[in-house]
Amino acid sequence: MSYTLGVVLFAVAILLSVALHEAGHMLTAKRFGMKVTQYFVGFGPTLWSFRRGETEYGLKAIPAGGFCKIVGMTPLEESEEGATEKDEQRAFWRAPVRRRTVVLSAGSLTHFAVGLVVLYICALTAGLPVDPDSQPAKIDAVSSCVVTHYETDAKGNLRPCRASDPAGPARTAGLHQGDRIVAVGGKPTPTQHDALKVVRATPAGPARFDIIRDGRRMAVTIDLVETQRPPLDGKDLSKREKVSAIGVAFARSVTRTYGPVAAIGQSATYAGRMFTGTFTALGHFPSKIPNLINALSGKKRDAGGPISVVGASRVGGEAVSTGGVAGAVTFLLMLAALNIFIGIFNLFPLLPLDGGHIAIIWYEKLRSWLATRRGRPDPGRVDYAKLLPATYLVIAIFGGISLLTIAADIVNPIRLFP
Repeated sequence: MSYTLGVVLFAVAILLSVALHEAGHMLTAKRFGMKVTQYFVGFGPTLWSFRRGETEYGLKAIPAGGFCKIVGMTPLEESEEGATEKDEQRAFWRAPVRRRTVVLSAGSLTHFAVGLVVLYICALTAGLPVDPDSQPAKIDAVSSCVVTHYETDAKGNLRPCRASDPAGPARTAGLHQGDRIVAVGGKPTPTQHDALKVVRATPAGPARFDIIRDGRRMAVTIDLVETQRPPLDGKDLSKREKVSAIGVAFARSVTRTYGPVAAIGQSATYAGRMFTGTFTALGHFPSKIPNLINALSGKKRDAGGPISVVGASRVGGEAVSTGGVAGAVTFLLMLAALNIFIGIFNLFPLLPLDGGHIAIIWYEKLRSWLATRRGRPDPGRVDYAKLLPATYLVIAIFGGISLLTIAADIVNPIRLFP
């Protein structure tokens, strides 16, 4: 029941985000005096509507988006039936370029605002993830053994202990959950990353560890075991290095809550990381398509690969059904990330995206300016009819990728929770 509720909540949150996107277009258009005749959530047959002033508001039967109709958005929709001369003067294309740019970009700006608000709420309540490597080297779990040859299970985790495995050095030395490692062999280890780096580089055999337990500093000797592990930078997971280990795990999922003022800066910083991550992911997207195709045949799905709205809703359902801080953080971060992604993607200079319309109106302005400089007549507006084949091609490509991702999310979904 909680899973279904989570799926529905996430789907509704996405629909509300899209509705706000269109509201951004509508409100800025109205603010600049443009005529907006329709604002609807959904597509298809009208379920319910009402008219206020010159605009009809309502709900459509298919909850898969929304739209607002601004008169004169393109030459293909120059005017509407029964429009007066005054209405014609209010057409979108007659407005200054900067105002049209604001209206077209308002949808994406709204998504960015929604993402920031969600991150702010997360920072105040469930908390924002903190880089675990920068946190104190506090032990989260102590292993009963050390798997020396980096053998993993189906989920990519180290396999369970066997009788033939050497005993865990940390457990043998009496370390337990909550102990904080502050030095190894006299070298300070203020963070998890420092502790991992120093332990791995220390030769196998006895080594002095300074730890803090219940506020008291103490020293223990731990007999390090030689193991094989991937490089600490994680760039080549197929590579193995001979390193030392003590058989402990640090907390890899760390969140921190903030006060109302501090949360503003922290949510903005985290949003910046999401922006950077989105551009990086988009750059790597073509290389992810083969994995999507392979996922349809049941092969292992790349957890870092693309995910559709269907897949995101499923993860949202899993997050709610899991409960706790981890579930709440996952739900909110997924919602924020999706809004930021949609906002960025929608600004791509391709029709029918808003970014494509922005590119065209600035191209028209540049072309007009160059013509004036050369003493030639204004070439006028771009003929959208000639761009329809390219527009249909973009729709076909994005539509095909969307269907592929949705199919993969149904047949072989990404699961963030075990």
